[in-house]
Amino acid sequence: MRGLSVRWSLVDAAPGVEDQLADYVAETSYPKFSGMAGLRFKTWRQRAGEWFEGSYVFASPEDREEFEASFRAGAAASPVSRIVGSPPVLIEPCDVVAVAEGWEGFQAAPRATVEN
Repeated sequence: MRGLSVRWSLVDAAPGVEDQLADYVAETSYPKFSGMAGLRFKTWRQRAGEWFEGSYVFASPEDREEFEASFRAGAAASPVSRIVGSPPVLIEPCDVVAVAEGWEGFQAAPRATVEN
């Protein structure tokens, strides 16, 4: 499996950008990537005040290469770059060695909820 990580710095981003990013993911990005051909899965991760990241796993090298080339061409003008106010600081392809599904199972959701 072929992976791709795209990371933006939030160090100089406006206050409250994390909520804007969560709204963008729930309303626009999640629906865009759900059911996308060639994509096995995508996760969105962030550390408040530090970084926001999209992590992708593709079905084939060709699927990743096609997506990566297209993304790189417009990265500076991407929706996340506009929200954050700067382009990605990292666009890094990788190989995914393995994926394990835990006992609790996989939960697809447009917005994570905090559970105690």
